[in-house]
Amino acid sequence: MYRSLSRLTRTKSYPMHQGDFGLMSPSAEDSPPSPSSSDSSVDEEELNRRVKPFWPKYQATFRSRGFHLDTVRDVMLFYKQQAAKAGPSTPRRPFCSQAEFQGDDALCPDAGLPDNLFRGIRISDSKRVVVKAVHAGSREYSIVYKLSQPPFRNDPMNHTIPVLDQFKIPEDDMAFIVMEEWSSNLIASLGPCCMPRFLSALRQCIEHAAFLHKHRIAHLDISLMNLLTDYHGRYAYIDYELGRNFDNLSPLIYNYRGTELPPESENGTGIDPYKVDVWALGVLILRACKLTGFWIPELMFVIKPMLDEEPNRRPSSWNALHAFDKVVTSLGYRLESSCNEPH
Repeated sequence: MYRSLSRLTRTKSYPMHQGDFGLMSPSAEDSPPSPSSSDSSVDEEELNRRVKPFWPKYQATFRSRGFHLDTVRDVMLFYKQQAAKAGPSTPRRPFCSQAEFQGDDALCPDAGLPDNLFRGIRISDSKRVVVKAVHAGSREYSIVYKLSQPPFRNDPMNHTIPVLDQFKIPEDDMAFIVMEEWSSNLIASLGPCCMPRFLSALRQCIEHAAFLHKHRIAHLDISLMNLLTDYHGRYAYIDYELGRNFDNLSPLIYNYRGTELPPESENGTGIDPYKVDVWALGVLILRACKLTGFWIPELMFVIKPMLDEEPNRRPSSWNALHAFDKVVTSLGYRLESSCNEPH
């Protein structure tokens, strides 16, 4: 869904290079959409392509639904407030992706975000939001819709970024997903504040995968880049662009191209999407430990089976969750911690 970078942080995040852990990695009408098929086709790929909307066209639509997209005036005020806090030595930065503007009321795309994302606020309470544009028939829209409706929305195992609105523009084959603006955490320099909070973050990652798999959904792009936090102990998945909602019990996927590539992806045959997610979770845990400095040797009892080169020997996400809980319990950690993270 979106990589949450503040307007003061412009560098794009990339996955780690091969060899970091001795593992492989690659350098509108509101209505429920139909479920995605496990079969891929040229038409389906077209539906799931990344779109590039002309945002000013939809500015009035967002306002009618209670949202305000960032304008030049909004962003200039933001930088003015930041400069007042930091002092006169704060370097000036380009704040919009456009070279020229047509007044302070012109929309101001964030130069740190791709063209299909836009920042704004919910008018009623000034809550910061990020809007993602997708094709109206995309798998991502379908999956996010499903995860954001009752009863899925209220399931404590569902760690999807909170969605505030979701709607289609049928005449343009366009759809929009309005999400709370959360922040990248595990890939930031600070990371979680303590070991219990870190372990809680990992557990939420594994639990969400187990929740998805229970409902025959595979994320298929689990990585640190697609994990966000609200800085209050909650962690959430984003970016379901590659995700699939399967009807059959034993699905296979072909030509997998996610961030973390398991060994079987090189075979050119159909592979188990759920075991792809398990592999990616194992890599995520290792990368998170390296980046944050938090490490417990006993975690290898959880991680090593998840990274078995033979997918049939990898545990299910549910078994990985049980193994993780067993390790945490044996070490006496309580995941509900009182440590405070910075805002």
